[in-house]
Amino acid sequence: MLIAFNKPYGVLSRFSPDGSANRTLAEFGLPKEVYPIGRLDADSEGLLLLSDEAPLNQKLLHPRHAHEREYWAQVERVPDAEALAALEKGVVVQGRELRPCRAWVLQPQPDLPPRDPPIRARKTVPTCWIALELVEGKNRQVRRMTAAVGHPTLRLVRVRIGAFMLGALPPGGWKELGEAERRLVYGSAAGMAIQ
Repeated sequence: MLIAFNKPYGVLSRFSPDGSANRTLAEFGLPKEVYPIGRLDADSEGLLLLSDEAPLNQKLLHPRHAHEREYWAQVERVPDAEALAALEKGVVVQGRELRPCRAWVLQPQPDLPPRDPPIRARKTVPTCWIALELVEGKNRQVRRMTAAVGHPTLRLVRVRIGAFMLGALPPGGWKELGEAERRLVYGSAAGMAIQ
């Protein structure tokens, strides 16, 4: 079983509490036998996969498979070509050089529903949505990358894993993926067998 879940802000990528005020996956009526494949921080939103198939974790997350994940980041100020090029080259974060990625300004800017609670807004500092396509997923990687090039992330939404897009699945909503959707999840990982 493979499930796509649109994780809301303030929800942990786990079923048990961690002592914080954050909610858990247990609140969303997910099947009891599934577990998250990877994670999204509590303050990140979007596509989270869950499965009862243990081998999927390694197949979808290990960087050697170069399995793409796309994030939309609302950042402070509009990044110029130099900042985007720095992201694509691979920035150094905490003494470690991150893999190159694709980065671009989203045109048109997405019209996502407001976050609850809303992001902090400063009247004198514009914001901009950018997209980043990564093949690795270190802890708070996107936030650290955008901060390293001078554009702190205000809101972060994962919108794609492989070729599977989050689409219109509402925050807190989930669905079991059929065979065609599973193929999309595996879509960008070369040579990955369908389970």
